[in-house]
Amino acid sequence: MVDFRMDRRAVLAGIGALSCLPEIALANDYVDLDWSDLLPDGQVAIPPLLQDLVDHELTNPMSLQPESLGVRTDWNGKTVRIPGFVVPIDYSGTGVTAFILVPFVGACVHVPPPPANQLVFVTTETAYESAGLYEPVDVIGAFQTASTSTQLAQVAYALSADQIIPYKR
Repeated sequence: MVDFRMDRRAVLAGIGALSCLPEIALANDYVDLDWSDLLPDGQVAIPPLLQDLVDHELTNPMSLQPESLGVRTDWNGKTVRIPGFVVPIDYSGTGVTAFILVPFVGACVHVPPPPANQLVFVTTETAYESAGLYEPVDVIGAFQTASTSTQLAQVAYALSADQIIPYKR
C-alpha cells in the first residue's frame, strides 16, 4: 500500500524548493540588480565622492569617462529592477521617453560619466514625467547588453522599461 501522505509531503517540499528560486516560481517577477551586479569580476565602481574631485568646468566631461572592463551577460533577456537617477535624452511632450539611468546624482551631467558598464540606456513607450535629475527611480523591464553612444557618454546596457516608479525602499 502506498502512503499518500509521504507523496504529498514530497510535493510540498518541491513547491517549497521552487520558492527559493523566484525566477522560476514566479514568471512575472523580476531580478533585483545593484550597480555592482553590472561590473565584471575585478572591476570596482568609482565612488561618487571621487567623481567630485574633477574639474566641473570641463566643456566635454565625456572625454574623462573611465574605460569599461567589459560587461556582464547574466541578465540578458531577463526582467530586472534597478534603481538610479534619470538623465533625459529624448522627450515626448513633457515626458521622457529615452534616458540614461545612472547610479548617482549628477553622473554624466555635473561630473564625467562612470564607465559604460555603470550606465543603462532606458527606453519607454509611455513617457515618464520626471520630477528632475535629483529624483531616484526604480526601473523595471527587459534587460540586455547593448553598446550605445550618446552625446553624454558611452553606455553598455539597455533596458526596455515596463515601469518607472519613484524609488521607495
